[in-house]
Amino acid sequence: MQVENHKEEVPFAHYEQLFRSLAPQDALTRLPDVKWDGKEFTVTLLGREYAIAHPDYAIRALDGGNVPPLPAQTFLLRYLLESRQVSWGGTWKTFREMPWGEMYIKPYTGRVLTRAAFTFGTRIQAFRTACEKMGAIPLPHGDAGYQFDFIGGYQMQILVWEGDEEFAPNAQVLYSDNFADGFAAEDRVVAGDILISTVKAYC
Repeated sequence: MQVENHKEEVPFAHYEQLFRSLAPQDALTRLPDVKWDGKEFTVTLLGREYAIAHPDYAIRALDGGNVPPLPAQTFLLRYLLESRQVSWGGTWKTFREMPWGEMYIKPYTGRVLTRAAFTFGTRIQAFRTACEKMGAIPLPHGDAGYQFDFIGGYQMQILVWEGDEEFAPNAQVLYSDNFADGFAAEDRVVAGDILISTVKAYC
């Protein structure tokens, strides 16, 4: 099969191949939130459960809805292959405050923060409605702010400020502090991207 979208399909194919060799018990030892019935893993991402067949990869949404786009599927494969449970210390961190954050801050700002600001800061009420549909917890910060259970014991927040004639819309994304040890920097970028894309789909 000819690969049409190298940016998404090549990384996915790489991790799909690694996934074939994954020992299920290894994933279960590192990730207590993941379930395994002998044929499929069950993983919850932003409140939706997905069944992932192993060793021959296939994914289905247990609510009968659409499966996530390819970057989110790659993220789930990397989660099963590499991530581990880390206890949350109760604090929140910006992307920049976590390891390698300074190195990735420019692409992160464009891909996550600026996108969140101009996607939601111009539609505050639609943002609120979407977050409430997702079951997110409202926060008393920003012009609108919500907290999400992202995956496993990892949580995220989006804070949005509405733009006006003098100031452009603004946004901040915060991560539960266990992201610093539980995920590589590139996965934190993808986590922000997935969260924004999911909220946008509910808008």
